[in-house]
Amino acid sequence: MSESDAASLADEPLSWPVVASEDVHRDDWVVALRSDQVHRPGHPEETFRRLVVEDPGAVVVLALDEEERAVVIRQYRHPVGMRLVELPAGKLDQPGEEPVVAGRRELREEVGLQAREWTHLMTTYASPGITAETHALYLARGLEEVDRDFEPHHEEADLTVERVPVQELVEAVLDGRVADAPLATAVLAYETLKARGRL
Repeated sequence: MSESDAASLADEPLSWPVVASEDVHRDDWVVALRSDQVHRPGHPEETFRRLVVEDPGAVVVLALDEEERAVVIRQYRHPVGMRLVELPAGKLDQPGEEPVVAGRRELREEVGLQAREWTHLMTTYASPGITAETHALYLARGLEEVDRDFEPHHEEADLTVERVPVQELVEAVLDGRVADAPLATAVLAYETLKARGRL
């Protein structure tokens, strides 16, 4: 691949015609489900149905202390029937709020920390075949303990917090012992960017 070809390797904005759309489920929560009837451009006779999960996206924080330990939580996730090792994270459910601002809030609420340095690692689509949900991944350094000022409920009331060496976390991901996609993406992005001298 030539250098010019590599530079053109990028996702392309595009929107196929939607001829009808209806709600399958919508309430006061931030996530909804709708059904769209879509057709391929230039082929209106080929109409097909696509279910779309409307989700505002999330921010995920890889918080590292001065000893290169990552702050992780263990939290029950009902859909997969497991208590997962995850990073502090939360929905982008405040209209107009920048992801880094949401990241600061989630770091305080979930693990009682604030960070002096914030670096955007990358933003990814969670599952583009069914949702436009994005995950904004950040590296947070310069950690300080603060009051959580948040009353946890449901699964969050049962979560635990710990610090693990980031290299052990990388190995746990590569071995398949830790399988949360946002955690895996953030940790591997951190490792790759660091190895390339970009952090």
